[in-house]
Amino acid sequence: MVTNGVRVLSALADGTRRAVFEALPQGPKSVGELAEALGVTSSAISQHLKVLREARLVMMRPQGNRRLYSLDPRGLADARDYLEQFWPSALAAYSAALSSAQTGPSSE
Repeated sequence: MVTNGVRVLSALADGTRRAVFEALPQGPKSVGELAEALGVTSSAISQHLKVLREARLVMMRPQGNRRLYSLDPRGLADARDYLEQFWPSALAAYSAALSSAQTGPSSE
């Protein structure tokens, strides 16, 4: 089953989509502004924004005849929730490795 956390990671795996995402914390931007800033066609930016919207990483609001895109915190929460499921086993493995290193043979 594909969760939205997986969808978020997949969406951000593409370098251009990641650049679009990283351009938005400063404030809402139009497709044209993103295209100009990233040196990509407006058509390509629109396609990348569609994927980012489906992963709930960006949201759109109309303003006159333009559409402004901004970050959507829901997608980041989904990614965090997905990754947090791995922390207990990662911490247990780290603890076991640390214990093993402390009780292992000394190098005198």
